[in-house]
Amino acid sequence: MANEYFEGILQIRNPDDEVLRFIKNQFKKNPKEWIAKTVELKSGGIDYYVSSNKFLRELGRKLKKAFKGELKESKKFHSINRQTSKMVYRGTVLFRLE
Repeated sequence: MANEYFEGILQIRNPDDEVLRFIKNQFKKNPKEWIAKTVELKSGGIDYYVSSNKFLRELGRKLKKAFKGELKESKKFHSINRQTSKMVYRGTVLFRLE
């Protein structure tokens, strides 16, 4: 698959070095998952475009367990799979560090 492919977005707000290191270590532990794109915002937040919705949700729960902060999950309709006719969603996980 192309490296630009992503299924969801991990939005990190008010990040510190420890949180960013934690996220990078999670991707090192799971070589099948990757970050397709990273966008740094002017407000100080970071958006990671992630290859898997399932991994994205797991990562959000691990962040909530390891650090104090707010976690929000949502999904948005993206398209319909031509082969299976199922609806395809792109997930968004927001983690705001306290």
